Amino acid sequence: MLRDEKPKLVEELKGLINTYSVVGLLNMHSMPAKQLQQIKTDLKGVATIKMSKKNLIKKALEGSEKNVKTLEEKIVGEPAMIFSNEDPFRLFKILKENRSSAPARLGDIAPHDIIIPKGSTGLPPGPAISTLQKIGLKTTVDKGKIAVAADKVVVKAGEAVKEDAVNALNLLKIEPMEIGLDLVSAWQDEKIYDKGVLDIDADEFLNNLSLAVHQMINISLNTGYLVPETAKMALQKAFIEAKELALTANILDKDIIGELLLKAISEAKALDALVPETKEERPEEEKPKGGENNSSDKKEVEK
Repeated sequence: MLRDEKPKLVEELKGLINTYSVVGLLNMHSMPAKQLQQIKTDLKGVATIKMSKKNLIKKALEGSEKNVKTLEEKIVGEPAMIFSNEDPFRLFKILKENRSSAPARLGDIAPHDIIIPKGSTGLPPGPAISTLQKIGLKTTVDKGKIAVAADKVVVKAGEAVKEDAVNALNLLKIEPMEIGLDLVSAWQDEKIYDKGVLDIDADEFLNNLSLAVHQMINISLNTGYLVPETAKMALQKAFIEAKELALTANILDKDIIGELLLKAISEAKALDALVPETKEERPEEEKPKGGENNSSDKKEVEK
């Protein structure tokens, strides 16, 4: 870049900073030009990307009308700036969805554990066996093809990919790397959001948010600290509890008289079921009249 072009670029960056609500920093390390052009096309209308030197980015941040100077501390690798009016979380999600797979190159940092799965490789026996065994793979020959006996982590997340691993991965046509824009940090409304904050699982976030709402509702109802969102639920809860108390204490009220009658019928039936059935007792048969006189007369005759 010519010396007289640098001030123009700084002014252009300052203008973009002042125009957009979100200002972000990218790390363009290992970004192929072809993929970058495709990403720029895909992001048209969503974000604008500007490549520049570190010192020019710093000058633009310092000279901006906005308080974005603290972004200087976030500059890493081969920096570029991204400008958008999208929410930072939404912007990060868009960039993440635009990533594509790519072969590993010597010195690349593994974004996650690189695993070679067990099973057939589709390769015929020969020099390929030696290439695979150099990275610790246990191999066999199955149906005329080389097979891997067990899953193997060949490069751990965060480690650099070595030459033997590159050769084996390329031989197996495994593309473990991700090519895409690496959004390091984003500024919006005087706040800076780093990648670790922006990279969230949407489903997990919504589940946690839903759980938090339920917990807050329970606290509000159980402590009697009412807010507009829980006032109606509190009234419903109070009505149910008052109704249960009235039914338990047999308090007559027009709103529950029907249920009290049903309760009484139910209790009567239960009580009736506990009383054993008994036969109706019949009165003793009356003795014939004069019975006693006949007996006394009989005794007098005998005398």
